Amino acid sequence: MTSIVTNISANNALQTLRSINSNLGETQKQVSTGLRVGKAADNAAYWSIATTMRSDNKSISAVQDALGLSGAILDTTYEAIASSIDVMSEMKAKLVTAFENGVDKTKVNEEITQLKGQLTTTLGAASFNGQNWLSWNSGVDSADKQIVTSFIRNNDGTVKLGTLSYAINTPPPQTDTNVQYFVDNGGSGEYGILSTEAFAIQAGSAKNYVVLKGATAPPTATDLAIDNSTTSAELDDMLSTLEGMTKQMTKVASDIGSLSRTVDQQSDFASKLSDSIDSGIGRLVDADMEEQSSRLSALQTQQQLAIQSLSIANSSPRNILSLFQG
Repeated sequence: MTSIVTNISANNALQTLRSINSNLGETQKQVSTGLRVGKAADNAAYWSIATTMRSDNKSISAVQDALGLSGAILDTTYEAIASSIDVMSEMKAKLVTAFENGVDKTKVNEEITQLKGQLTTTLGAASFNGQNWLSWNSGVDSADKQIVTSFIRNNDGTVKLGTLSYAINTPPPQTDTNVQYFVDNGGSGEYGILSTEAFAIQAGSAKNYVVLKGATAPPTATDLAIDNSTTSAELDDMLSTLEGMTKQMTKVASDIGSLSRTVDQQSDFASKLSDSIDSGIGRLVDADMEEQSSRLSALQTQQQLAIQSLSIANSSPRNILSLFQG
């Protein structure tokens, strides 16, 4: 039975067209955005995971930036240490020269004074972004140095930052030669390898020689300097003191080098971890473009056929008119 009131064929064709248009719209959205899960309504579980991991990835990116800054500080520090050790070697060579008979020790002392100035300049320039790990200025410099190395999400959902510490510790007493700073700009002299009396005391020197004497250093501190009256025994004491200082400077260089390598490894790991997280997020929410391209073509064909079917269904009631024509 054909009815001009209720066109069942047209209704069916219309419903089919609506369904095709809905699927076509979803497919076009995935093709244009590249995402099959773009909002929580698409897949609440996957969207939640992806959103959390994207947030974590931003934190990891910030950690990479922090590692880059720490690496720059460590590189600057290491280069200053290496340069300072070279200067100390030059200074020891000058003292050895002073042992020779007939050498004008005042001339040698002028060279030693220049080397001291070079040390001061090097250590003062060992600063990056306002941080200098080789010069002690005040009590705030006594705090251990912290380096951010990682962003960690625990099983319970809590987060924390992983860090490495470079132990400066509380400045040691003068008899302790396990110091990290090279120079004390705060005055007393006991906080720096080159300004503390500890190395002369440890070497059993008759005088407490220091290379860079603090402005308010104790009266017992003796500036390392020579003249033509300087004896061989005093030169021996100076050499022993410089050797003790150089050994500690070398230890600090080793610590900084080890820390720098760890920072490089952590930076490389953070980069790979970030790439891995991006890949994991993609597996959850990215659209399969080959599949969606094929589906888009099929849906466009179905849409055209549905429109034609609806057009045919709508024309059926008009055919009734021919029955009434005489």
